[in-house]
Amino acid sequence: MLTVRGVRAGNRFLIRRIAQFVGRIGLAMLGGMCGTFVAAYLARANIDMINSVGFVASMLLIGTIGFYLGIDIPRIRASRVNVVITRTGQRADPVELLSATGTFLAATAALTSVYAIVLDDTPLRMGVFMVGSSWLLGVAMQLGAGIIGRLRLAKRAFG
Repeated sequence: MLTVRGVRAGNRFLIRRIAQFVGRIGLAMLGGMCGTFVAAYLARANIDMINSVGFVASMLLIGTIGFYLGIDIPRIRASRVNVVITRTGQRADPVELLSATGTFLAATAALTSVYAIVLDDTPLRMGVFMVGSSWLLGVAMQLGAGIIGRLRLAKRAFG
C-alpha cells in the first residue's frame, strides 16, 4: 500500500535524478561548445590535417563526452577510497583532482581560443600546438577521471 509520504519521497528522488541528468546534459553541451571553439582556432592555422569537418566533429564529440563524464563524478565514501591526507588534515580524492585539473586545462584552451578568434589574432604554430595539447590533455584527464569514478562505484556496488 502506498502512503502519501512514500509517494512524495519517490517524487523528490525522481525530480533530483531529472535535475542531475539535465545538468549533465548542459555540461555536455558546454564541452561540445568548448571543443568547437578550440577546433575553430586550430583550423585557422591552415594545417591540412586539422582543417577538416571530421576534425571539428571529433573535437565536438570528445568535448561533449569528456565534460559529461568528467565533471560530475559519482561520490563514494572517503573510507573506501585511497585518499591523500593534506596538511590541513582534510582528505583529497585523486580522481577529483584529476577531473578538476582536466576541466581547468580544457577551459583554459577554450578561453584562449575564443580570445584569439574574437580579437582576430593570427595563430602561431607553437600557440596552436599548446592550445591543442592542453585541450586534448584536459579532456583526456576528464575522461579518465569519469571512467575511474564510475568503475569505483560499480566495484563497490558489485564487489
